[in-house]
Amino acid sequence: MAHHIEPPKFDGSKVFFTSDTHFYHDNIIRYCLRPFKDAAHMDEVLIQNWNDTVGPDDIVFHLGDFSYGGSAEWVRVLNRLNGKIYLIVGNHDMKNLRKGYYHHFEDVVMQMYILVDDQKIYLNHYPMLSYGGAYRDVWQLFGHVHSGPLNVTPTQGVDIPRLKMLMPTQYDVGVDNNDFRPVSFAKVKNIIERQIEKEKKFGWPDAWKWSDKIK
Repeated sequence: MAHHIEPPKFDGSKVFFTSDTHFYHDNIIRYCLRPFKDAAHMDEVLIQNWNDTVGPDDIVFHLGDFSYGGSAEWVRVLNRLNGKIYLIVGNHDMKNLRKGYYHHFEDVVMQMYILVDDQKIYLNHYPMLSYGGAYRDVWQLFGHVHSGPLNVTPTQGVDIPRLKMLMPTQYDVGVDNNDFRPVSFAKVKNIIERQIEKEKKFGWPDAWKWSDKIK
């Protein structure tokens, strides 16, 4: 007997996305030109921004590269963050997966396929060149590339030139691209809808210019 597998469903009014917080990572400030004096300063701003944006009952999908350090550092940050957090593992997390903090997350997975309101979404740390439903308004949200207004040259982000290959139904939810805070489902929806409009007006891939994307 065939079984139809449904993606887990979430209420869009409670859903937020983020990626690449890199808590406790001093060098990320220099790599990505982040406007912080050191990791301690960065961590405090990121935590404050997170809690100003996310409520205790909200759901946050973190798309990887959460933190440096060990279990003690991870737990110290997690104990201060609002919301129910799902971790989609990033490349830096792979180096540092410890069971000491697993129970602080709703789940820890390599990728997810979810339904938020009526929107189907693939979640992965990396941008995908191709994915199921890509031409039928299925989104793919990602991190890793650290795109954003302060990070647009190949020396600051080696992946940036390749992002022109992506579709307008894809979006970088990383903190460098979203004012160093989680971004709501409603805001992502607005951004992607405007990217689709831009594609219809200018054609693909000319519409897909990350250095001057519509916010």
